[in-house]
Amino acid sequence: MLNFYKIVKENLRFNRFEFRETVCLEYVCPIDARQIGIFSRNDYVVHVLSGRKTFRTVNGEWTLAPGQTLYLKKGAEIIHQYLDDEYCMLGFFLSDELIKETFEEARGQMALSYSKDPLEFTGVMVEPSNYLEGYFHSMLSYFRGFNRPPDHILALKLKELLITLMDCDPMLGAYFKSIAESGRPSLHEIMEKNFCYNLKLEDYAELSHRSLSTFKRDFRQLYKETPGKWLLKRRVRHAAHLIAHSGLNVTQIAFESGFEGLSHFSRAFKSIMGVSPTDYKKSILQH
Repeated sequence: MLNFYKIVKENLRFNRFEFRETVCLEYVCPIDARQIGIFSRNDYVVHVLSGRKTFRTVNGEWTLAPGQTLYLKKGAEIIHQYLDDEYCMLGFFLSDELIKETFEEARGQMALSYSKDPLEFTGVMVEPSNYLEGYFHSMLSYFRGFNRPPDHILALKLKELLITLMDCDPMLGAYFKSIAESGRPSLHEIMEKNFCYNLKLEDYAELSHRSLSTFKRDFRQLYKETPGKWLLKRRVRHAAHLIAHSGLNVTQIAFESGFEGLSHFSRAFKSIMGVSPTDYKKSILQH
């Protein structure tokens, strides 16, 4: 899978600004594949200017058209691209530090309402508003201008975006509150939301904002086994669920469960479940 945050952070072809670990840019997609997998260590906001894309996570799917805005939590997703029109977006890759700082400043100055459970979502379509539309229009003048805005102006503009998002959606307000009150990202949440993607251990460590050695240590403390063994068993359990409850074929299920190929999937499934995926499906149909 492509490290989307690293691509936008290091690619000089995009109109982009960077403030500490937050990156914002105007992005014209250079990739012509119809489907790609990406991940990002930062939460990010997508506002579509032209074209369409479908973003699919482990528990949601959204197709964005021009003028629509999506907030995605750090993690992985599969993107389906529509090649009939050039895709252009504004992207804001928001660091946890900036979210914490903005929330702490805003909490004492504005009335914030919170939904009860901010952790279950992986993405949320943001309701349009005049404030939000005005914000994106104002940022375009920076992206298409000749001079980079000074850091203090850029910081204010990024905080303006976060405050506007909190005002638009109580769930985002609750989520930002959880970030402000926690340390590093929840290892349990990162793994449960991203186990079914074909990511390396280094990628999971990056998503959880840990070094690889710290990730392995914290993982063993939490799950009492190595990440490799846990991922294999978790992916097989997910595949077994899909075999029982979806109409997908075995090849599709292997892909949806994070396996590199069909042969690897079949071996792993049989080693844990005792039967091949095909025989497992037959046994279910017989009952």
